[in-house]
Amino acid sequence: MPAKKALETIKREGLIQNGDRILVALSGGADSVTLLHILKNLEKDLDIEVFAAHLNHQIRGASAHGDALFSYRFCKEIEVPCFLRSIDVPAIAKEKKLTMEEAAREARYSMLFELKKRFRIDKIALAHNLDDQAETILMRILRGTGLNGLKGIEYKREDGLIRPLLDLKRYEIEEYCELQKLRYQTDETNLENIYTRNKIRLELLPFIEDHFACNIKEILSRMAYGLREDGEYLEIESKKIYDDLHIDVEDYAVKFEMENLENLPSSIVKRLLRYAYAQLLGSAEGLEFIHLEDAIRIIHNPKNELMLNFPRGVILEKKGYNLYITKRAIDQESIIFEHEIIFDGVTKIPELDLEIEARVMSKEKCKLLSSGTNIKAFDLDKIKGTLMVRGRKVGDRIKPLGFSGTKKLKDIFIDKKVPQMQRARTPIFCDDEKIIWVVGYEISDESKIDESTNQVVRITIKQMKSE
Repeated sequence: MPAKKALETIKREGLIQNGDRILVALSGGADSVTLLHILKNLEKDLDIEVFAAHLNHQIRGASAHGDALFSYRFCKEIEVPCFLRSIDVPAIAKEKKLTMEEAAREARYSMLFELKKRFRIDKIALAHNLDDQAETILMRILRGTGLNGLKGIEYKREDGLIRPLLDLKRYEIEEYCELQKLRYQTDETNLENIYTRNKIRLELLPFIEDHFACNIKEILSRMAYGLREDGEYLEIESKKIYDDLHIDVEDYAVKFEMENLENLPSSIVKRLLRYAYAQLLGSAEGLEFIHLEDAIRIIHNPKNELMLNFPRGVILEKKGYNLYITKRAIDQESIIFEHEIIFDGVTKIPELDLEIEARVMSKEKCKLLSSGTNIKAFDLDKIKGTLMVRGRKVGDRIKPLGFSGTKKLKDIFIDKKVPQMQRARTPIFCDDEKIIWVVGYEISDESKIDESTNQVVRITIKQMKSE
């Protein structure tokens, strides 16, 4: 019996706890009517409180208004509090350049989670069934997917979504409605084979059932259930790696150091990228297997400057030895680097593809060597503490050569009409107390060579040699 099977799913998967307040997404169709009816009948046994919410998408004109009226009356009949909302989804789809299905889904989930927060709802129950599971898996296979996609629709999510009917076939749900004398609405668009999912439902699955496997839906569901165990292990291990490796760049980007990704298995790296994508947008919705495959190719490409567009406005950007997943292009203002200078050796700045050679020598020897824009020498005794090279920071100041006071780097860049992109790519040398050199623009009066100088550090900046 459907109600018994749904209860078994609830208990096996731990979908509901005693005292839960549950909001059912009610479309008016057979699936959601059955779900609401079953949960309402389980209120006392499970010690739960059931609510319903219906969204009129304004897609199907009078039919959509009829669905809303039906949902309201059905909830009133079985004494379930009902929330109704009407949203012009076609207008949203046009404004945001989304498909009608994407816009409707976005509006529906937005409403459900708003209600969840406002009324302290514990779980949002969706009426996906076993047929939906089979259709989803086949659709993902046709688009190209990995293990995560083959797991199909989840019984529950961390954000409170649950699917108690996922083990029920569609015909079982319709039989339940007939047995319980439950009326329901039929969405005529489900009978049109103009959408991919509908074509799978109306044409592909029946063809497979007739010619290859009459129980293909159960086969796909069992496959998804079996793969879930393997997937869960990989997710747990990948999440640990993500927590160790990812670096948040404010609220708009996630950064990884390339050397940490290059030797990891691709299956792990793909999960790390998916976590970063979901962290930025709230979910990994829209990120497909093909996008992650393209990302792997970029990671292993020897070029240091590459970009890939992910769905929903997210960008994957490789810059030097870093990889960014970001909601906006990583402009040069966002480059962050800081390296200690090695004396009598070479210091690499992978973020800028530069090498720094710092040699300690006598003032007399230095005078015999050439100088230039990228070669400068400074009094060694005037360098206090550690010599560093880094990117610019807010509030940076330097005492320019011949000045009695200090000047903001920002003002120096403005005076010299330095482009914004170039400002952040400008190496800045400093010690523990001061900036001594803004490469290409200014050196400090506080570190200059004078008559009292004995030893100097001669700094040469070169393009990094390709290995």
